[in-house]
Amino acid sequence: MLNRFTEEYLDTLGCRDFVARPRVSGRLASYDGLLMEAIGLSLPVGTVCEIGAGTKQRVEAEVIGFRAGRTLMMNLGGPAALLPNTPVRPIGAPGEAQVGPAMLGRVVDGAGKPIDGKGPIRGAASWPLAGKLQSPLDRGRVLQPMDVGVRAINGLLTIGQGQRVGIMAGSGVGKSVLLGMIVRAAEADVVVVGLIGERSREVADFLETKIFGAARDRSVVVAVPANHSPVLRIRGALRATAIAEAFRAEGKKVLLIMDSLTRVAHAGREIGLALGEPASARGYPPSAIAMLPSLIERAGTCVSSGGSITAIYTVLADGDDGNDPVVDSARSILDGHIVLSRSLAERGVYPAIDLGPSVSRVMTDIAGKAHVKAARVLRRHLATYEENRDLVLMGAYRAGADPAIDTAIACHDTILDYIRQDADAVVTLDDAVTELTGVFGDG
Repeated sequence: MLNRFTEEYLDTLGCRDFVARPRVSGRLASYDGLLMEAIGLSLPVGTVCEIGAGTKQRVEAEVIGFRAGRTLMMNLGGPAALLPNTPVRPIGAPGEAQVGPAMLGRVVDGAGKPIDGKGPIRGAASWPLAGKLQSPLDRGRVLQPMDVGVRAINGLLTIGQGQRVGIMAGSGVGKSVLLGMIVRAAEADVVVVGLIGERSREVADFLETKIFGAARDRSVVVAVPANHSPVLRIRGALRATAIAEAFRAEGKKVLLIMDSLTRVAHAGREIGLALGEPASARGYPPSAIAMLPSLIERAGTCVSSGGSITAIYTVLADGDDGNDPVVDSARSILDGHIVLSRSLAERGVYPAIDLGPSVSRVMTDIAGKAHVKAARVLRRHLATYEENRDLVLMGAYRAGADPAIDTAIACHDTILDYIRQDADAVVTLDDAVTELTGVFGDG
């Protein structure tokens, strides 16, 4: 009995295909608090390394490049009491994200680690962080409207399934509130939220007030606050997009929310400047702006699976400047943009959507002719009023001098009432279109 046990036990320990491999290790040669340089290592970009020998002194870093025979890494954690020649060892392969139904209802950080206190994620599949390159012919057209529960967007800036839209505004104008309204009411199988570079307080607030109940069970949240490493912020954006891509490959209708795209560009700026890349427009190195198209273009429809990713990105206009490099670049790539006006917010109009510069580039493909005509009539009346607003307020305009201005003045309060909506109210697409065509359908 003992002999049989010994033989079986030894057989289980034996491995005929075992090949001894040396343990790869290098040494830390330079560290300035963010950028690290290691010698004695040859690793692909994106590899995660562990630096430090002691249990309390270990810190993780990601390989971001090479210079003069040295491996360049970016710190993924906080400050660490590291010494010269500290051991550097690779601990993770680059470019994999956990995806699949096991992610539903979970909250993870930029490295994919759960932070919701529900334990480890089990049964998840993997997907490349950088995505899988698609042919342009694999992308389908946007032909079906998507109900987002916001009257002004449903009626005047109708969003389609698979469209990429930007919400552009300065700080404190109501981007996050508008996102919350969309998340609660949007018709989607899965909602993926990327909270990138925002305040830590907003993460818990978003979970408790914007995603709760049944909405939480069909949602995945990737949270990387502003005090995290720039590499983790970029990884968070890539991870959220990868999770959405995997659900789209299953044929799901996915809503991807990213708040905010500008913080992703800021993280790219920090990395580019740390690598010595020359700054160009507004201090952004070329790589930071060039990163945006590769991220945004991953959203859209898929012909083979029938799924779609409807992506909504918030874009912070620094100093309320509509010509900010990030705003201008995003506007040229996206399929539509919603501009929020600080002057409307100051007049108590919420959501403060400025219809003049806002546009949905697919609205004519997904909305009926009567709907499109009524939206154009409303826009024409609003534009006429805004052009002559100063004359009207100063009393320089005499009623009856121009019928178009008279009509615009008469309709202005109705237009503002159509745009206004309480944050907890939901207006369906059918109701928004019916109200719009009923008032402005004969214009």
